[in-house]
Amino acid sequence: MCRWPLLLLWGLLPRAAAGGSGWPFPHRTLLDSEGKYWLSWGQRGGRLAFRLEVRTAGYVGFGFSSTGAMAAADIVVGGVARGRPYLQDYFTNANRELRKDAQQDYHLEYAMENSTHTVIEFARELHTCDLNDKSITESTVRVIWAYHHEDVGEAGPKYHESNRGTKSLRLLNPEKTNMLSTDVPYFDLVNQDVPIPNKGTTYWCQMFKIPMLQEKHHVIKVEPVIQKGHESLVHHILLYQCSSNFSDSVLDDGHECYHPNMPDAFLTCETVIFAWAIGGEGFSYPPHVGLSLGTPLDPHYVLLEVHYDNPTYKEGLIDNSGLRLFYTADIRKYDAGVIEAGLWVSLFHTIPPGLPDFRSEGHCTLECLEEALEAEKPSGIHVFAVLLHAHLAGRGIRLRHFRKGEEMRLLAYDDDFDFNFQEFQYLKEEQTILPGDNLITECRYNTKDRARMTWGGLSTRNEMCLSYLLYYPRINLTRCASIPDIMEQLQFIGVKEIYRPVTTWPFIIKSPKQYKNLSFMDAMNKFKWTKKEGLAFNKLVLSLPVNVRCSKTDNAEWSIQGMTALPPDIERPYQAEPLVCGASSTSQRGNVCLELILSFVVLGSALSTRSFCP
Repeated sequence: MCRWPLLLLWGLLPRAAAGGSGWPFPHRTLLDSEGKYWLSWGQRGGRLAFRLEVRTAGYVGFGFSSTGAMAAADIVVGGVARGRPYLQDYFTNANRELRKDAQQDYHLEYAMENSTHTVIEFARELHTCDLNDKSITESTVRVIWAYHHEDVGEAGPKYHESNRGTKSLRLLNPEKTNMLSTDVPYFDLVNQDVPIPNKGTTYWCQMFKIPMLQEKHHVIKVEPVIQKGHESLVHHILLYQCSSNFSDSVLDDGHECYHPNMPDAFLTCETVIFAWAIGGEGFSYPPHVGLSLGTPLDPHYVLLEVHYDNPTYKEGLIDNSGLRLFYTADIRKYDAGVIEAGLWVSLFHTIPPGLPDFRSEGHCTLECLEEALEAEKPSGIHVFAVLLHAHLAGRGIRLRHFRKGEEMRLLAYDDDFDFNFQEFQYLKEEQTILPGDNLITECRYNTKDRARMTWGGLSTRNEMCLSYLLYYPRINLTRCASIPDIMEQLQFIGVKEIYRPVTTWPFIIKSPKQYKNLSFMDAMNKFKWTKKEGLAFNKLVLSLPVNVRCSKTDNAEWSIQGMTALPPDIERPYQAEPLVCGASSTSQRGNVCLELILSFVVLGSALSTRSFCP
């Protein structure tokens, strides 16, 4: 029989988080807005360990949910009651009814309670193969949390009232080991008093001049600077390199992007050099890579593009958000670059209404990669991080990689995409892209709640299907994307002819009679979409020829730009490798004996020791 020594320490600990099992927890985040619930975690092979530090003397709850709600959730509840630690594996059904799991897959490693806090540490397998548990993968995970001032009684946990919440995280991100010293210089690219219109979507552009540097430097970290209270307003930020042939007169007040009256200088800013999206934190470049500044090839002027999402049309909002760039004169071995891959943002990206699962593909074609890499870097480039990007209808994104017809390891994926949580994924191992490879950004959408077509576009109610690849060494390739043919899409709904030459946008249909004089957008909305028609349309769209986008810096283009290519013959849908289950909870429990240390204030009693096995 195993024995668990329970040590009762007399007196207050200096801080709530003091003590522990000794295991490292490299990741840490605050789950609530009041500073009462901290989560730390770290991977140990095929297991994930967690540490909860909560301001309560009652139970703490933690779990995983596909939606962030209580229904169909995987939950663990623990605490310290009358000097004894406890931890129970629960689940909820579709009606949010809490049930104790017959297979207990969470294993307690440490527990502590003092006068203010409860701290527990536990671990579980990534894949338990328990139908009531959620597998933990590299996709976004919606964690749910709760706590109560009382411990769990015989009737189970009492209702937590408002002491609950949810947060999206990527639990299996590789560890970030290169910490910055406090004296690393930085500069801010931050908007000044931008008035946010009372409309759903606004893209605001502002040009900045990079600080004058006398020699080459490397940006080694980028952090978002989000005005307090605007965390949900600022949806994403793109930083573009602009032409260097300007004077500082272009640095006047910003302007709404993609507007007919926006300054001409904005049109020269085509090369993405960094991207951040909602929910993301700071990004540190690997120790051998940095974003180059200070040479003639590097940006002198940049454009900050901020996407503001204001779905409730609030008035009077003023924003001062942007980016902070940390840089060093200690030059790293390689210059970083960014490639935007996927579907060119266009109305030709079409998604019918009422469909639970519609898939779009954006192609970074072998023709584009062949031409650009053969000219710039025949030995290939090395991808170290990827940002996957879509809008509200997005449910999953994968960046697939092919070489000579064979599928390589996925560059990145998120099968539980969350519009409100988009950040760069560090690749566990750098992946090489060679001339003649091709990449496919595959996006999965759900439009069951929509009665009209969804179009590719800038609004959050429009859609995107993009991947931003961070790589080295930098080459002259900034965009590798595609647009599906629109005429064959229109033929699917019965369009026979459009008015030519095209003089209006969206262009107008000439025949047949039911669509005559309608724009192609109105015609597609008029079509009676059923689930059967939607599936047939999806199959067609994935097989259509695509128009290739293959861009250089300064609005230049590779010769393949604008040409038509056929999508590769690949396996659809993508077949993921089967998950490998960890050892069962039952077999482990009899073999593992862990030491629990319980520390709390014992008033008027002597130091004592007990032994027990839970």
